Order: sequence, then structure tokens, then C-alpha cells
Amino acid sequence: METVVCRTPGELVVQEVAEPQRRPSEVLLRIRRVGVCGTDYHIFRGTQPYLSYPRVMGHELAGKVVDCDEGSAFAPGQPVCVIPYLSCGQCVACRAGKPNCCARIAVLGVHRDGGLAEYLCIDEQFVVDATGLTLDAAAMVEFLAIGHHAVVRGSVAAGERLLVVGAGPIGMAVTLFAALAGASVTVLDGNAARARFCIEELGACASSDPGEGVAERLLTLSGGDMFDCVFDCTGSAAAMTTGFGYVAHGGRYVLVSVVSADITFSDPEFHKREMTLLGSRNATRDDFDAVIAAMRAGAVPIAAMHTHSAPLADLPSALPRWMEPQAGVIKAIVEV
Repeated sequence: METVVCRTPGELVVQEVAEPQRRPSEVLLRIRRVGVCGTDYHIFRGTQPYLSYPRVMGHELAGKVVDCDEGSAFAPGQPVCVIPYLSCGQCVACRAGKPNCCARIAVLGVHRDGGLAEYLCIDEQFVVDATGLTLDAAAMVEFLAIGHHAVVRGSVAAGERLLVVGAGPIGMAVTLFAALAGASVTVLDGNAARARFCIEELGACASSDPGEGVAERLLTLSGGDMFDCVFDCTGSAAAMTTGFGYVAHGGRYVLVSVVSADITFSDPEFHKREMTLLGSRNATRDDFDAVIAAMRAGAVPIAAMHTHSAPLADLPSALPRWMEPQAGVIKAIVEV
């Protein structure tokens, strides 16, 4: 079968490999769509610290069932998407019903080869029914589920004032589901086009750039109190540190980003606010189900968010172009 391998940073190649052989409890999938996300761009750049090369990228996966066990919940031809966070089922987090932060987690496309390939075998527990969705929509479920999970972690309530810092796809997903929950969302990003997209398509009510005087602008936009909940989706240690100052007294700060760096903050400022600090990692099956339900209900602007496509064989030339800011990519999807 055909696959795309990142041999070393900056080097993507199309490669023929043997088709995988399904084992008991696994489902054999014909991969049809693969969403490209920031993790994939970091892998290509060589700035993703948690993997070794060569690596088959791809964790935003949609396809159709080819083969499965007798008595399976799935059937050949069924459209599905994939939960790419392969949890152990035995550690303290898994026992507590939190497989998204499994102590021994293996993420497809990062810790093990992913889905930029024609076929993939995966344990049935990580396969999700996507009946009623287009293949393009099914490939977008995973990154939207990360945003949904962050909103759940932040305990967002109707009428609250929220700030989303960073309007990449994850920040957009947070914006969408926070707005659907009835919150008033302000977006902070230096990319005016993305900030405008959040207002026009995703339900945000205001935006600001992070330049000089940003604290004063945010104070005004929040009615003088700063924000009930702040979400960092930047992947920047500096932005994550600065974000502590945007949280209202009694508010919450959700770190959706992950960086390989220490984050520091002023304890007096943290303490006097009685601030709640939360991490948000990956997503759960409940988040996947909620996103699929929202898509089926027409609450997700799928067509507007899907901006770029390319066939699998063209990815080595397309991906570097998609990384350029002028390309205007929101979500690029590989057609397999």
C-alpha cells in the first residue's frame, strides 16, 4: 500500500509498504481522509519533541471499515473516525475513566505510525461510528473534540465572559463550543483574518491583537473585570505565562497548549484571585460523540473550516505550502 513517511525533519516521501494484517479485536480500515494539524507541521519542522524519525504522521483520521471480528459493533463499508490516543486501560488515569491522559498513552502519528496510509489496523475500542457525516467532516472530528474537551474542563456556563488566546484550529474549536454553550467569547490573535473568521463563523463576539496596550483593551472588552475563563491555545510559553494576567478574580485558566518548557507565574496574583489552573489533554469518547452530534445538527461550519485539500501522493509538495501564513489554511485534509 501507499503511505507518506517523514524520514527526517523537512523530508516527506511517498513509500510502498506491506498492507497491515488484522488481529483479533482489531478493525481493518480503508483510510480515506487525514486532517493535517499543528503537530504534523511541528514534526515536519523537527520541533515536535516527543517522537523519533522516520514517522508516518496522521492522527485526524476518517475511513471505512474493511474487516472486523464477527459480532463486532461495526460492519464493512461503515464510515468511521478514529480516537488516536491509544490508552493502556490499566493505569490510574484509565481506571478513573480518563484515558485521554493515560500514563502510558501512545498517540497515532507521534509515538507510533499514524494514518497517512491506505490501510490501518486499530483496536475496535478506538473506532467511532461516523454514519451521517461526509468523510471530510469525519476527518475534522478529532481536533474539534480537543476544543470540546477544553470547554468541558473549563466548566463553561452560559453568560460567562471567555478569552481564547490563539486562533489556530484548536482555538477555533474552543471558540465554537464555548459560544454554543452560551458564553461571550473574545479571541486574541495577531492574525486578523483568523480572528475575523472566529467572529463571522464561530460565534465569537469580539477580538483583539496581542500588540502594545493589549491588557487595557482586554480590560475594556471584559467590562473591567478580565475574563471568567481563559483558554491558551498558542503553543507559546511566553503567551501561556502572560495569560495568567487575563483571568478575573475567582476565574479559571485552561492550558490547552503543551510546550516543552517551564511556565512560571506570580503566586500573589494567582492566590489573590483564588484562580483555578487546569490542564486539558486530548479528548474522550464523550467529546467525540458530542462533536459528531453537533455536526449532524448542522452546528459546525464544516465547509468554511475546510479550506485546503490534496491527494496523498501530492502531500510532500503540498504540506510545505500549507505551512506558509499567506496560504490561509484553517484545516487542510489529505485525500487518500
